[in-house]
Amino acid sequence: MIGTALPHRFMPAVNINERLGNKPISILVMHYTGMESAELACDWLCREESQVSCHYLVDEQGHITQMVDEAARAWHAGVSSWHGEEDINSLSIGIEIQNPGHGLGYRAFPHKQMEAVAALSKDIAARHNIKPRNVLAHSDVAPGRKIDPGEKFNWHFLHSQGVGHYVEPEAISGGSFLQEGDQGDPVFALQAMLKLYGYGIEANSTFDARTRVVVEAFQRHFRQARVDGIADPSTVATLHRLLRQF
Repeated sequence: MIGTALPHRFMPAVNINERLGNKPISILVMHYTGMESAELACDWLCREESQVSCHYLVDEQGHITQMVDEAARAWHAGVSSWHGEEDINSLSIGIEIQNPGHGLGYRAFPHKQMEAVAALSKDIAARHNIKPRNVLAHSDVAPGRKIDPGEKFNWHFLHSQGVGHYVEPEAISGGSFLQEGDQGDPVFALQAMLKLYGYGIEANSTFDARTRVVVEAFQRHFRQARVDGIADPSTVATLHRLLRQF
């Protein structure tokens, strides 16, 4: 078994194949299961008809199940992109985190679960030299199509454990903002910054539907207090803070 010594059990998934492109693993993607229990999620992720799989699943008690060797390509990210790369499955390791999700009673992630996610993620990131800015939400690599693990996922705790990129978000206040339908240089600058960070967006000076869902994805990860797709001063300042750290 290629992976970490942390898992409590192994359940083999069938929807896997070889990684493509001969590139190193460089991304870690967080998901939530969106199902009522971890057992149901494990069962589904190991079925051929699901057409999905992941490397690890962490239940709410902090128990870890491995389903795919890290050397193999799991089918967890789907249609996605980050820093211009589009075959995220070939570049990444996927962690499913048990949570019913927005459709079944979305709730906070228990501390025991977050501790296990942090330990697993730190181990993976260290072994594969994954940069903090490449520890991502499914919604980061698939804005608009996916919203998991969502605005209740504790990225601040992960960062406190040495995992991922994080800054304290700017407090929400008044001031000018950008929203869908706006055009001009400020929109271009916003889009360029989001693209520079890694999001799949083109700088075309028009705050279109794509820009809105990318802003929402950014907020779900980095400014969770309000997820509305509006680039207010808090959102823009938080993005500036992240970029200034590079």
